[in-house]
Amino acid sequence: MKLWTDKNYPIIISCAKELSRWTEIEVIDMGYKPIEVTENTVVVRGSMRDVMRLNLYLRTAHRVLVPLLRTTCRNIRDLYESALSIDWENLIEADGYFSVSSIVHNSTIRDTRLPSLYTKDAIADRMRERCQRRPDSGGENIGSAVFVYWERDEVIIYLDTSGEPLSKRGYRKIPGSAPMQETLAAACLMAMHWNRKDPFLAPMCGSGTPAIEAAMMAMNKAPGSLKGHFAFQSVKGYTRMIPNESAPRVAPRQRAGATPEQIWKEMVIDAKNAENTSAMPRIIATDISPDAIENAYTNAIAAGVAQHIEFKACDFAETPVPDGKGCIFFNPEYGIRLGTYEELAPVYERIGTFMNEKCAGWTGGLITGNPDLARMVNLYYRTRVPFFNGPIDCRLFIYPGCELKGQNAV
Repeated sequence: MKLWTDKNYPIIISCAKELSRWTEIEVIDMGYKPIEVTENTVVVRGSMRDVMRLNLYLRTAHRVLVPLLRTTCRNIRDLYESALSIDWENLIEADGYFSVSSIVHNSTIRDTRLPSLYTKDAIADRMRERCQRRPDSGGENIGSAVFVYWERDEVIIYLDTSGEPLSKRGYRKIPGSAPMQETLAAACLMAMHWNRKDPFLAPMCGSGTPAIEAAMMAMNKAPGSLKGHFAFQSVKGYTRMIPNESAPRVAPRQRAGATPEQIWKEMVIDAKNAENTSAMPRIIATDISPDAIENAYTNAIAAGVAQHIEFKACDFAETPVPDGKGCIFFNPEYGIRLGTYEELAPVYERIGTFMNEKCAGWTGGLITGNPDLARMVNLYYRTRVPFFNGPIDCRLFIYPGCELKGQNAV
C-alpha cells in the first residue's frame, strides 16, 4: 500500500462497546458513507487525508485504523511470520519509535502480552534486515503505532493512526474518582439531542467531562485540536512532498505537492478558524465537593473552555436553572464503584424531585448501571439508551419534560 498517495482504501474506526451507532452518525455528518458498521467499528473508504480529518473531528471514536494484513494464524510463530512479511521499512522510520498494542481471543495464547512482543520482534527484525538498523520501541505513545487484533485463527494487523486513544483528549489533567470517559459523555449529549443552543446543566459534574464536552460541541471545537501527537505524524513520509500527480484533493492553499505535515497544520488552522463563541449557551456545572469543582475548572482551562462554563460548589438541588428550556444531565454513583443502594436510593429520589420541580419542560438525562436505583427517579422516560461506562453495562434514561412517571414502569 502506498499510504500517502493511495486515495481509496478501507479505514476502520474503532469504538467502545455501544458507541458505534453514534460514531456512524458523526461519520455520515462529515460526508462519509459507511460501508460496514459492527458493534465496535465503523468502516469507510478514503485516503490519509481522510484519516487525518477523522482523527481531528470525531468525538465518539476510539482509534482510526488502516488494515495492513488479514491472515490466518494458528499460533504465535505464525503471527511472527505474518508480521515479518509486511514492508515496515516503508511505514516506520528506521531511526524512529514505534509501539504495538493488541487484543487477543485465541486459546493457544495464555500470556496476552506475547502477541505484542512477537510483533515488535518481527518489525525490529525486518527493519534491521532492510535498513541495517532498527527503530526503538516501547509502550509510550510518541511515535508510530501498530495494533493487532487476533480472534480465533484470524489476525488483522493494523497501522494505528491515532496512537493514544481519541477518548483521551488531553484536557483531563485531574480525573477524580470514577471519571466519565470523554467519548461516552459526547455520545450521551448526542443521544439526548441537545441542540447546542439551549442551556446545559451538569450537576454532580465530578471532573467536569460532560460540561466540557458540551462547551466544545457548542463552540464547534474539534476535539483532536487539543492533542499534541497522533501516530500518523510519525509514519514514514509525513514530512516529505507528495508527488503532484498523486496528491489528494485539498483546499486551494493546500496545494498539490504539499507535504502531509503541511496539510495537517492547515487542517488544524481551518478547524480553529471554524470555532464560534459568539452565541454560547449557558453551561452550568455543579458538585457538592469544592475539590471536584476546582479540578473540573482546571480541566476546563486545559480544554480552552473554562470561560464558557459556570462552576459552582453546591448540592445538586441548588444548581441554578435558567429560564426557558434546555438539557440537564446526571451521572450519579451507581452503587458499584462508589456508594451502596441504601445510601444512594434517597439521592436518586431527590434527583427525580429536583428535575420535576425545577426543570419542568426540560429534557433530562441520567446514566446509571443500576436499574433498581433508576426506579427511584420516578420520572417518565422516553427511552433507555444502552451504553457501557468502562466495563459497567449502563442505560441512559431520557426524560422528556421531566414529568412524573405515573403508571410508566422502568
